[in-house]
Amino acid sequence: MRFVLLGCLIAMLALPVRAESPTPYSGTKVIETGQPFGAFIKKLTTAIGANKMGIVGNACATCGAKKIGVTIPGNRVIMIFNPHFAVRMLKASEASGIEAPLRLYVTEQPNGKARLTYRLPSHVFGAYKDPALDKMGKELDAIVARIVSQATG
Repeated sequence: MRFVLLGCLIAMLALPVRAESPTPYSGTKVIETGQPFGAFIKKLTTAIGANKMGIVGNACATCGAKKIGVTIPGNRVIMIFNPHFAVRMLKASEASGIEAPLRLYVTEQPNGKARLTYRLPSHVFGAYKDPALDKMGKELDAIVARIVSQATG
């Protein structure tokens, strides 16, 4: 019996390891910015404002880790939206309110450069199969694309 259990354990350890999927959802964009993390955060913040979107929240894992004496690479989620879109979203579907704000995830890579990951708004709101949300999602796609272009350019 011990040999059978030992054999099973060895077989399990020999199984291939699955790597984390960097984009588990359709419509996820991953952009290597080529810019230092801190500088990119500043450019991204400026581009958000220039495109009439507001920063409604900022989650900083790096900041939280620092408070407990742990150093981790730059890690920030910037949450953006605009009240005009919020009103339209809720008029179309109260349930879709969970999708706002949109999230822009910036991570510092080993080379110190920033990576930006986000989901296309058309995919986020497309799940609701509502024509008004589909239209809004496409409008937001264009706005987010401008933000990204300005921040990475």
